[in-house]
Amino acid sequence: MTQKQEMGRLAMRVEGDLWVAYYALPKTMDGALFLGSIQMAFVQDESAKQIFMALMRDAVSLIIKGQTGVDPEWPDPFGKPSPQHERGGRA
Repeated sequence: MTQKQEMGRLAMRVEGDLWVAYYALPKTMDGALFLGSIQMAFVQDESAKQIFMALMRDAVSLIIKGQTGVDPEWPDPFGKPSPQHERGGRA
């Protein structure tokens, strides 16, 4: 049986008027890789928000598979709030 290991995560942050996606290592934002961003006005629509999150999750999956050769497993339900010390905010 293979033990599961967290290779990284999709970190979503509000930065000004943008919702920004990063690939980050577990428990830190140090060295996080920018993946993409979208205007907050667009993600007020739940379906648009879910589409953007799925696109960013797929990008992280490609990064992890490229590094390990293994498709990552995502928790269900997908997403959990980030720790307070990692949260961005609107300026």
